[in-house]
Amino acid sequence: MRLILASTSPRRKELLALLGLPFEAVAPPFFEEVTSHGPAEQQALTFAAGKACSCLPLCPDALILGSDTLISLEQEVMGKPVDMADAEAMLRRLAGRPHRIVTAVALVGPGSEVCAVRLATVLVTMKPLNEAALAAYLVTGDSLGKAGAYSIQGGGATLIERIEGDFTAAVGLPLRLVAELLHLRGMSCPVDIAQLYASKPYPNWDRFGA
Repeated sequence: MRLILASTSPRRKELLALLGLPFEAVAPPFFEEVTSHGPAEQQALTFAAGKACSCLPLCPDALILGSDTLISLEQEVMGKPVDMADAEAMLRRLAGRPHRIVTAVALVGPGSEVCAVRLATVLVTMKPLNEAALAAYLVTGDSLGKAGAYSIQGGGATLIERIEGDFTAAVGLPLRLVAELLHLRGMSCPVDIAQLYASKPYPNWDRFGA
């Protein structure tokens, strides 16, 4: 059975490859529009399912995996910054405060339009604002294309004090949940999940633990 990742994210492709399964990545014909109305959790679930289901006509013979990640700061929902000024504003709001990373995964097909969805939540505490550290990170351009304007697997890790939850969910694809969903559809991973999480073979994973 073919496995399709409904994403063009390099991070999601790298993470999914850790499960040892062959897969293809397809750009989902789905438009997501983050809104300040409604919980981040529900929006992430809707977007993940939308991405997966939008690829059904393109890959009707495959299992299709979709995922979406959003940041929730109290009642504010954050997606990706539109430019560097927006990225700086996001990081200033996050500095010194806890927030949630919510990552949803969805699995659909083949021969069925029933979409299974799951959600992982990670609590992140950012370091207090440090102007020099913020400026040094922003100049790298790493903020663009990242929910909340930072990457825990990259330079954004220097802004983070600690996390509580699944590191891979914070990056953008909770591998335990993905393995569980695939197993329910009869696709077993050749990689031992417990060993994978113990070895932490991804940038900054060993730095933040779980």
